[in-house]
Amino acid sequence: MQGWIKLHRKLLENPIFYDPYLLKLWVYCLLKATHKEHKQIVGKQMVELQPGQFVTGRFILAEEYNKGAKPKDIVSDRTLWRWLKFLEECEFLSIKPTTKYSVVTINNWDKYQENVQQMSSKCPANVQQMSTNKNVKNVKNNNTRKQVYEDDSIYIMLAKYFVEQIKQNNPNFKEPNYQKWADDIRLMIERDNRTEEQIKYLMKWVQQDDFEMANVLSPSKLRKRFDQLVLKVKAQKQKNKAEHSIPTRTEIDFNEGEDWH
Repeated sequence: MQGWIKLHRKLLENPIFYDPYLLKLWVYCLLKATHKEHKQIVGKQMVELQPGQFVTGRFILAEEYNKGAKPKDIVSDRTLWRWLKFLEECEFLSIKPTTKYSVVTINNWDKYQENVQQMSSKCPANVQQMSTNKNVKNVKNNNTRKQVYEDDSIYIMLAKYFVEQIKQNNPNFKEPNYQKWADDIRLMIERDNRTEEQIKYLMKWVQQDDFEMANVLSPSKLRKRFDQLVLKVKAQKQKNKAEHSIPTRTEIDFNEGEDWH
C-alpha cells in the first residue's frame, strides 16, 4: 500500500495521543483506509470499498498490529477488537460486521483526508509542504485584507448548525450574516482554544435551556458567555451524574477539558 495520510494537530489535544497502544491502533486504521474507490476480494466475495474504508477481522487485525512487536508488547485479538469498538463508541470510526469480515469506515475521512493522494510523492519538498487548509482564504479589497470563509469550512458549517438549533425554537429567525458568524467562531477556536465539539455542544445546549435560548442567539454572545455556560453545563451534569454509568464524549470534553477529534 502506497501513499500518505494527514494528521490534524488537534490529535495532540486528544486523550488517545497519550495512550501509545490506542494511538498506534488509530494510526493503523488511517493507514489501512483506502484513498479511492476500489474492489477487494475477501474469500470468494467481492467487496466494494469507498474512500476511508478498509476490510479487517479480529485475527488479521491482531496479526498486523502485533507485527514486529516485542513479546511483552503483543496485544491479544480480543483486546484489540475491544479497543476498535471503543474508537467506534468515541465516533472516530464505524464498523459494519458480516459473518466473515468487517468493513471499517473512518468518520470525517473526506473532511481531513480529501485529496491527500493528489500530490505526488515525487514533488519537491517545498511543494509538498504547501498548506491545504480551505477554511479561510485572504482577499485583497481596496488595499485591505479580509477573510472570506468557504461554504465547506468548519466555521460556516458551525454557523449554519447554530441557525438550525435556533430555528427549532423560532422558525422565523432571520438569516444572519454567515461570514460574521463564521469569524466569531474562528476566534473562539483560534484565540480562545475552544474545540469544535465544545462549541457545537453549547450551541445545541443553549437552545434547549429555557433561559439561555432567548439570550444566546449569536456566536459573539456565545463566545462572551462561554465560560459561564460551561459552568452551567457542569452543574447540570453533576445533578444527572448518577443517571449516566458511562461518560459520553462531550461530557469528557467539558468535565476534563479533552477533545476526541
